[in-house]
Amino acid sequence: MTQGGSLPQKAGKDQGDEAGDKVLALHILSEVTASLASEHDLEGLLSRFLRTMIRLSGASAGAVRVVTTDGQHLRLLASVGLPPEVVEKEQMVDINCGACGSAIRSDEIRHERDMMPCAERTRLPYFGQCRSMVVVPLEHSGRVLGAYNLYMTEERRIPEEISLLFCSISEQLGMALENARLMRENLRMTFMNERQMMANEVHDSLAQTMAYMKMRVELLREALLQYESGKALKYSGDIQQALDEAYSSLRELLTQFRSRMDPLGLVHALKEIVAHFYDRNGITLEFENRIPDLNLAVDQEVQVFHIVQEALANVVRHSGAKHARLSLDLIDGDYAFTVEDDGRGVFVVGAQPDLRHHFGISIMSERAQRLGGTIEIANRTQGGARLRLLVPTTRAKAEPA
Repeated sequence: MTQGGSLPQKAGKDQGDEAGDKVLALHILSEVTASLASEHDLEGLLSRFLRTMIRLSGASAGAVRVVTTDGQHLRLLASVGLPPEVVEKEQMVDINCGACGSAIRSDEIRHERDMMPCAERTRLPYFGQCRSMVVVPLEHSGRVLGAYNLYMTEERRIPEEISLLFCSISEQLGMALENARLMRENLRMTFMNERQMMANEVHDSLAQTMAYMKMRVELLREALLQYESGKALKYSGDIQQALDEAYSSLRELLTQFRSRMDPLGLVHALKEIVAHFYDRNGITLEFENRIPDLNLAVDQEVQVFHIVQEALANVVRHSGAKHARLSLDLIDGDYAFTVEDDGRGVFVVGAQPDLRHHFGISIMSERAQRLGGTIEIANRTQGGARLRLLVPTTRAKAEPA
């Protein structure tokens, strides 16, 4: 353990207490190891672990942080005992920040007794009240995935058995984080396979039936032409038009169902779309991601993926644009997914877009409602159109002291 090692031992610590520490340490390690095989609630596992480690080490509070998808920040995943204002301030910190950054760079446990950098950075009195902090990197297969912190408000000796337990727990929790990542990838693949099966079933039943109806209606129209029946021709034409629109919409839905999102997640899937967009459509597509760590459930990722996909398809079909931009931002507590182009803009009647009959917009709006989000569509002042999907963020769970 770096930065000064263990704190001085308090008087009155007898052999019975030390033996009890050893037994408790082994019990905790056994409990965490067993939980990895059956625990599906990662944040619940981490919160229970923190309570136990706080009690065992004599800390006043604890936190678990994970490296964000951009590799530049640490996101607060779980906390116990931290005041609400600290939880709010510490949601996202730079990966090179202070003692946490030093522990991650060196991949070594750090016992930091100078809490002034944290106090100056956050301007919160809590860190001025802490006497020290232990930072333990979380690692799996040679890759640092995050760190956990234990905050001490008074001088305490940390027994050698507990220091060794820090390392063992670090390996186990690193494995838990890696397992959670793999489970998300498997869930994405399962989700997309189910959608593929649904698309196949729709294609084999409804789509083929509608294709047959289209052919029969055309034959009916040709037969009616021989009798020159005006009304009959009009009605058959209406049926033909409605059937064509329904069939086009069905094909569009089948295409969306069969579009497979990358198991590595939403951001990776969007990058794949951008990489091949110009070759497929002749439109330059820029990509900007200003969200350090996108934290959406798997089903939410799929819905966002299809909304963005449909928005980009509209650019190709309707805009006449040469350049477009896809950007990801955080705006007032919402994830913002924005598609812009330099085309002809949204068709307007008066001052408002007339989108009531646009099938793609209806589908996107329905998907956004399932996410608890909204769709905003407008013309840009410099020309072209902008479509923005706003989705509420999910904040890291934290527990009071």
